[in-house]
Amino acid sequence: MKVLVTGGAGYIGSITAKALEEAGHTPIVLDSLLSGPQAFVRDRIFYEGDIADRALLRRIAEEHPDLHATIHMAARIVVPESVEKPYEYYRDNVAKSLELFDELAALGLNRVLFSSSASLYATKEGFEVTEDDALAPGSPYARTKRMIEEVLADLAVASDLRAVVLRYFNPIGSDPDLESGIYAREPSHVLGQLVLAARGQKPSFTITGTEWPTSDGTGIRDYIHVWDLARAHVRAVERFDDVLAQVDAPSTVINVGTGAGVTVRELVAAFQRVFGSEVPLTEAGPRPGDVAGAFAGVDRAAALLDWRTELSLDEAIASALAWGEKRQEILGYE
Repeated sequence: MKVLVTGGAGYIGSITAKALEEAGHTPIVLDSLLSGPQAFVRDRIFYEGDIADRALLRRIAEEHPDLHATIHMAARIVVPESVEKPYEYYRDNVAKSLELFDELAALGLNRVLFSSSASLYATKEGFEVTEDDALAPGSPYARTKRMIEEVLADLAVASDLRAVVLRYFNPIGSDPDLESGIYAREPSHVLGQLVLAARGQKPSFTITGTEWPTSDGTGIRDYIHVWDLARAHVRAVERFDDVLAQVDAPSTVINVGTGAGVTVRELVAAFQRVFGSEVPLTEAGPRPGDVAGAFAGVDRAAALLDWRTELSLDEAIASALAWGEKRQEILGYE
């Protein structure tokens, strides 16, 4: 099947495109290249442009009348930046998604798989969250994800559009062949920051927030290997209609994580074990928009998608370290 992947030149988008190919499907990549690098497109079918460009969407549909579904990943994603630039986040993440969804519906492309975020969840005792738990998005970025979820739910009731929402937890690592990974010169992701500190490209790794109500005071997250996450998208696209038939609803939400919580200090310890050496550490207060965190309750993913993670935290860390050595060759910078 052919699948339109918005944001398909990005970190998760490019790896998901590869997972689609390995499963025998054809990704059609739509990306503005605002942040995702051209190198990640590789030799895939590619359209450079904006998700709100209706004429471009119509051209894609005309040239690929057999599109099965859309995986909507295109978004601004940096939490502190969203606090500094909320207008850009609401414009690009919410307003442009509205245009995308309306045009997809007009074209009869009614299956939308949306990349959402675990940052929506309210802090909960024990930190394990299920899809029905309370939401309290703590940043403009997280609020854009929540708004899009609500938009899709309403559109699914009012039209033929159907939506499966995947709430990501914390993807780390690279694809198995080290062709895609974190691309920012200085990644905001915790593991990217650890890799930079380990390779001496920054003086230390900073633990931001040490007084959260967790076992060691640092934030808790559910770190999922990005290759597992990519394969979850493939499974969701392949089972899209069956998933909605099982829930007997026009839309649904599914957590995508490992089901295990890891604090930042625990992640650092695992990283140092895999790296084979200690990493210089400093401590600071939480960044704007940070929250204590959560980890995924994964029963719904197992039931609806027959999917579970297969790769370990250590494998994800080793993948990230290997990508740190490789990325200069692909991207042209350290």
